[in-house]
Amino acid sequence: MNIGKKVLQNFKKELSNRDWNRYMQHLIYNERASTPHVAQFYAPNILLAKWIKTKYQFQLAHLFELETKIKPHIIISTEKIDKNPSLDNEQSKGSKPTHKKQNNQTKSTILNPSFTFESFIVGSSNQFAYTTAKSVAEKPGAIYNPLFLYGGVGLGKTHLIQAIGNHQISLGKRIIYTTFEQFMNTFTSHLRAQTMERFREHFRECDMLIIDDIQFLSGKEQTQEEFFHTFNELHQAKKQIIITSDRQPHKIKGLVDRLRSRFEWGLMADIQPPELETKIAIIQKKCEIDGIDLNQDIINFLASNMGNNIREIEGAIIKLNAYAGLMNQKLTLEFAHNVIKDQLIEKQNNISIDDIVTYVSKSLNVKVSDIKSKKRTRLVVKARRISIYLARDLTTNSMPQMAIYFGMKDHTAVSHTMKKINELIKNDESFKLVLDELSTQINKKLFKIE
Repeated sequence: MNIGKKVLQNFKKELSNRDWNRYMQHLIYNERASTPHVAQFYAPNILLAKWIKTKYQFQLAHLFELETKIKPHIIISTEKIDKNPSLDNEQSKGSKPTHKKQNNQTKSTILNPSFTFESFIVGSSNQFAYTTAKSVAEKPGAIYNPLFLYGGVGLGKTHLIQAIGNHQISLGKRIIYTTFEQFMNTFTSHLRAQTMERFREHFRECDMLIIDDIQFLSGKEQTQEEFFHTFNELHQAKKQIIITSDRQPHKIKGLVDRLRSRFEWGLMADIQPPELETKIAIIQKKCEIDGIDLNQDIINFLASNMGNNIREIEGAIIKLNAYAGLMNQKLTLEFAHNVIKDQLIEKQNNISIDDIVTYVSKSLNVKVSDIKSKKRTRLVVKARRISIYLARDLTTNSMPQMAIYFGMKDHTAVSHTMKKINELIKNDESFKLVLDELSTQINKKLFKIE
């Protein structure tokens, strides 16, 4: 029994019979296309492939790690497995490059081909990062080297860097994309096997190196040393280096100074949480690409209640469509709420906008009527912004409901105000302190938190 079949059999023990029979039993392990660091499976259709990857990829990777001590990248493909033994078996022999020449085209078994610039939704929260990524894709190694993208989980960093890689692959370039964890595991394996020349040849003889989630490099001194030399050699050869992290270099604890300074050599670009309009556009684009029919009420519901993690929102869309198909149900707002209720952002149901506005009014000595009016004096504007931010953060009210309460034109005015508040939080320390203090006090007062 090969390792893939063994992992699936172990996974079967952890699932209910219903989930196994509906989903996982249809997976076939592609031994020929897999390596110690990439486990590839075949699924009979794109819907099932996306559903399994969204829901089970981390469990699958963990089960592989228990068996092999290596956590692989999980690929679930809908391309049928060619069992012709005469085909190139290079990928199944161990730690080999993940890109190979076929008909003069460079291909990748790791980059997601759907991650392109055309499929990326641009908004004010990611405009700078998007523009920078396109520049690097068009002129790699010439400007912005390295490119360091940072931001929270699920905001689009991986999409952008893989879009760069896919563009370069279309030009026949050799691209290496890896998470830092995979880089470290590969390094450790070659170090133990005393095959470091193969490791260095793989990572240094490329046109572009893309490293995802570099923050996990923290405290890994030996791996940092090797990556330092890899970075230097590629940079001196004017090969493009692209790095992502959930934080800026100076905030990565345990990162040696010489690497920190090199990460800051090129350009750093951050991706902020998307505003409501951008989330709506992302959901609409996802539905268009996957052929999923969601009405506008469901789209607005997902955008307003699923938080800012785009990956989770896309997973919820796939989940809704899968459930509707399997249960032969029409996709309605009520159905959507019931299916993804466990994923919705938890908010306190027993707090109202009135509670917040009243507390802000007393704390800042501003009349409630002024906060709800169109007055533009400095203190009133500050009180109104704080009230809107806290109402969005602490209540279950939608943006249209908040617009009505504060006498604003529509939900886009609320979204614009939230954008302005986020800028103030980032740039005005005194405003941030007042906001944090009021938020803490409201929670203590209304929810009796000690």
